[in-house]
Amino acid sequence: MAIFLTKESKVIVQGMTGSEGMKHTRRMLASGTAIVGGVNPRKAGTTVDVDGSEVPVFGSVKEAIEATGADVTVIFVPPKFTKDAVVEAIDAEIGLAVVITEGVPVHDTAAFWAYAGAKGNKTRIIGPNCPGLISPGQSNAGIIPADITSAGRIGLVSKSGTLTYQMMYELSDLGFSSAVGIGGDPIIGTTHIDALQAFQDDPDTDLIVMIGEIGGDAEERAAAYIKEHITKPVVGYVAGFTAPEGKTMGHAGAIVSGSSGTAQAKKEALEAAGVKVGKTPSETARLARQLLQG
Repeated sequence: MAIFLTKESKVIVQGMTGSEGMKHTRRMLASGTAIVGGVNPRKAGTTVDVDGSEVPVFGSVKEAIEATGADVTVIFVPPKFTKDAVVEAIDAEIGLAVVITEGVPVHDTAAFWAYAGAKGNKTRIIGPNCPGLISPGQSNAGIIPADITSAGRIGLVSKSGTLTYQMMYELSDLGFSSAVGIGGDPIIGTTHIDALQAFQDDPDTDLIVMIGEIGGDAEERAAAYIKEHITKPVVGYVAGFTAPEGKTMGHAGAIVSGSSGTAQAKKEALEAAGVKVGKTPSETARLARQLLQG
């Protein structure tokens, strides 16, 4: 089992023929992902040789789904075109849209997030400004390096791409059922809470690692949800303990207002919900290891 992405997932890439799209399509194919097509209206009907694999290019997401049965799209298009690309995916009712692009205007994200809801939430959105997700040994949709970890029974949900990679590496011997990078923008699709519930429901996930960061109240809301709904052990880390007060740090979502949104406030909320919280990524990995092996 895995959450959101499995070995049966058929993946298309919007923006595959661009430099970033092509680079990461190669990496996804090399890691075993079933890439069944790309989308570029200007190159519809052509094929692209990706390290010996002939990948067809379609004019739209709808055409790609009809021809291949694709159920996942990974979006590598420039910020000014991202809203249209996501809306196209939603209109085609693809099951999962992974939005890698950073620098997407917040009002664009709000618009396509609301559009997905108005259309019945048939398309799960992950991102934007995220590394995507990986179910090791099964499929990889995004930019997460596939060779830094192994399959196992830990579920990981993280705001930070870099910390996603570090945690996967530190616990690579134990391995992960799935790792989901949700992104750190002020408005995102899939949240900590969505991933926590999915891991709770996944019989092959025994422990959950949740990585947050300063700014906003997503971690406090996740803590309240954990207290009420999550029975599996959760280990947490909140980036930004040493951030100077009153500064905007890192991701666009990392805005601290007074004591609200600080790493310490988030840590206290999580600990009150029974979550073991590390002060560093390495300490968090040690806590996870102790819980899983103990």
